[in-house]
Amino acid sequence: MEYMRMVKRVWDTYRFYGGLRGSLWQIMRMDEFRIGTLVGTDKYGNKYYEDKRNFFGRHRWVDYTWKMNEKNTFWDKDGSMVPPEWHRWLHSIADEPPTTHPPEQRPFIWKEHKMNMSGFNKQYVPYSTVRPKIESWVPPSGATSR
Repeated sequence: MEYMRMVKRVWDTYRFYGGLRGSLWQIMRMDEFRIGTLVGTDKYGNKYYEDKRNFFGRHRWVDYTWKMNEKNTFWDKDGSMVPPEWHRWLHSIADEPPTTHPPEQRPFIWKEHKMNMSGFNKQYVPYSTVRPKIESWVPPSGATSR
């Protein structure tokens, strides 16, 4: 009986990802198979799932979109791609997803969520207003070589 339940779960996973090709893409991209109920999709295309059979902390997850902020994110996934309202639900701060209970608008939350761009051309680079503590050595101008 346990063997049949395992075979059924494997078959459900195979169908969930759309066959062999989808299953291979999923294992290459996310390193694991998960099936669950689609709870919602944010405006960037990330899909949020829940499976209450998993233990707490592993029962909610996100399937990241392939493109965000004009950047191909198929292989480069980042936790900052999740907007704040879905972050609350993913980390079990809120029990209800933002699709059924939208959060109240706050003035400090940006209208358009931006992912972390560190390591890319659009990264934030602060400029320094203080003198450097280490200065490079400059040889004296009247020095003669031997």
